[in-house]
Amino acid sequence: MGSSSSLEFIGFALIVVVVYQLIRSALWRQLVLLTASCWFLSTFSHDYRAYIPFILFLSFGYLGLYMIKRAPTRAFLLVVTATVVLFVWLKKYSFVPAATFLPFPYLTVGLSYILFRILHLMIDSHDGLLKKPISPFQYLVYVINFTTLVSGPIQKYPEFRSMVEATGSVRPGLPTIGVAVERIVRGLFKAHVLASISSDLQASALAQLSRGVDAPGHLLPGVLAFACYPLFLYCNFSGYIDIVIGIASLLGITLPENFNRPFFSDSFIGFWNRWHITLSEWLKTYIFNPLLMALMRKYPARRMEPFWAVLAFFVTFFLVGVWHGTTAAFLFFGFLQGFTVSANKLYQILMTKWLGRKAYQSVSSNPYYVAVARGLTFTWFTFTLLWFWSNWNQIVSLFLALGFKDLAEVWLAILIGSTLILAVWEALRVAFLSIQWQGSPFLYSRYWRTAWNTALLMIVLALGLLWNKPPPEMVYKAF
Repeated sequence: MGSSSSLEFIGFALIVVVVYQLIRSALWRQLVLLTASCWFLSTFSHDYRAYIPFILFLSFGYLGLYMIKRAPTRAFLLVVTATVVLFVWLKKYSFVPAATFLPFPYLTVGLSYILFRILHLMIDSHDGLLKKPISPFQYLVYVINFTTLVSGPIQKYPEFRSMVEATGSVRPGLPTIGVAVERIVRGLFKAHVLASISSDLQASALAQLSRGVDAPGHLLPGVLAFACYPLFLYCNFSGYIDIVIGIASLLGITLPENFNRPFFSDSFIGFWNRWHITLSEWLKTYIFNPLLMALMRKYPARRMEPFWAVLAFFVTFFLVGVWHGTTAAFLFFGFLQGFTVSANKLYQILMTKWLGRKAYQSVSSNPYYVAVARGLTFTWFTFTLLWFWSNWNQIVSLFLALGFKDLAEVWLAILIGSTLILAVWEALRVAFLSIQWQGSPFLYSRYWRTAWNTALLMIVLALGLLWNKPPPEMVYKAF
């Protein structure tokens, strides 16, 4: 049951929902939620030693939170630093001496998301934003909540607490159940069908390139090898998010959205406002804003403020790569994210100065400009992901297999293809949404949604039987 997009996990979650709703008591609901989370955790390993570092990290987090509450000024910096250092050590970052690592395998699933939740509690407690004390029981219910344990989304504690401690009944009505089922089915279709197809296409293309196909045959496998991965990653990750959001809603918990049609972004800054939204918001709140304010206080020149934002963007999104993985490839992935977001911000500043605000807004809203900007954003994100799904040796081998000329043709084809496909897709979406049924878009009607989601479920079940293989592993489970 380690995969949160598996049918086994959904069956487990539905049993939890039934038990959760048996008694109208906030304490009962929290006990059920904590028990379910512990049970879910127990499925990842049968060796008790694997849980010792995990438990120690949770305990250290609560002890640090307690110390900050008691002595916010003296303890804060020391506790936060120690928590991050402990995390880096447990995750076995490549710059940490290997001789210091524990000599046995242990559980790290969801540790990055637990870190975010613990740091959020520490920082907000230090800033006086958490008024009510947090007991060890409440801490564990929040930090290891099984619906967000593996890969988020990252939810703030006050919002979570207000829902799980709500008095009275939180039993969902039929409309809520219907929307939740739709969300779960959509997530299954993405994670089981679309992610599997994208993964298989990429694997086949990479195998074809590794066999050394003739140069004229490089274009299609080259395009598929690079362009299929962002589609796989989106379907894999957002499919999981759809499933857990649907399950959580049946528990009376509203999880924050994590995706908003990211591939239709017309800038890299806009992309990170639509992709892994809760990560971007966490970084904005706890890294970008404090760093920007510190720079402006240190160097209070008004004309420099936009350029401090450029620097703060670079630091913030460089940390995205550092958080994602422990190797030099992920550091470079972070460098590319930071460089691109900061370059995007600098471009906006310079274009506004050169053209003027109104003229730049007019240019940037031009449909042709938007279409090309979408294609560029998708293509560049696809390029940066090379350091996400492979390593330096694989990348060099892939580039050598293609050669400079074929490589240029492949990336040009990805740019042109993504520009045209996304433009056509958006035009079709607008056209279909304009079709009205009883005063609202037909695609939102109950009849269409029922038929559509029934068809998706049938496809999931049918292809599951035909393929006779599990869906791809959750990528973000490793973080």
